[in-house]
Amino acid sequence: MKLFIDIGGTHLRSELQMPSGVISDSVSSQEHDLISFIEKKLELYPFITFIGISYAGQIYKGEILSAPNIALKEPKIKEYFESRYDLRLEIDNDLNCAAMAEADYFKSDSLLALYVGTGIGSAFIDEGRLIRGSKNMAFEIGHIPYKQTSLRCGCGKTNCLELYASASGLQKWMEHLKMPILSFSELENSKNKQKRGIALDFKEALLFATATLITLTNPKIIVFGGGVIEHNPQIVEYLKENIEGQAFSGSLCGLNFYISSLENGAMSGAKLLEENIYE
Repeated sequence: MKLFIDIGGTHLRSELQMPSGVISDSVSSQEHDLISFIEKKLELYPFITFIGISYAGQIYKGEILSAPNIALKEPKIKEYFESRYDLRLEIDNDLNCAAMAEADYFKSDSLLALYVGTGIGSAFIDEGRLIRGSKNMAFEIGHIPYKQTSLRCGCGKTNCLELYASASGLQKWMEHLKMPILSFSELENSKNKQKRGIALDFKEALLFATATLITLTNPKIIVFGGGVIEHNPQIVEYLKENIEGQAFSGSLCGLNFYISSLENGAMSGAKLLEENIYE
């Protein structure tokens, strides 16, 4: 048996692969601790031999270094489970997993993944390899300085791009301005100027992120995913229409824009961790 998990700031999704089929599960990541969740699965299914985890945080050699949007109980998760159970566990950042899955789907050796959900994240495949950085933190686009605010990011800073271009950022602005919590589409189409302004700030921040990443990475393909994009595909049209003059023109030549076709790119990538094909 193999257990695959995708955990973000909102949901903890799992798929248990058994000889008889697949058992899927989805719970709130704010109400369920990852360690306890896995241990309960192991109690019920003691023959699990591999666990692959896509995690919305910074991961280095099986250890969770930071998790801005998820409560953290045990950072050394790989060591914790492999020392207690007869199994192998691999864990990686969710955008790294998504990029691997998208590259596998498109059969591309040069692909940039930019996902917008509870947070915003990116990852880059170049010449068929995932670009990681010295501690597996490359392309943490959500936490680059953007604009100083009176809000605070989950990482502790007050100027992160994620404070504008993410679902959590949208919610923080609505709470700060004492508005009802609305969807992006409701904000964008509102007759209220202040509400439309939040949506416009989001799009401008995402355009900045997109242009920065394209200029830095020079990919063949850029793929957009995550819940906000899935429910608002018009955002990608806005990016395509406004990217010229923002990104370096040489990096835009021949670049293809796509919205993810994968049901859950991060989960698909978690399934690739066993093979390590993008190392």
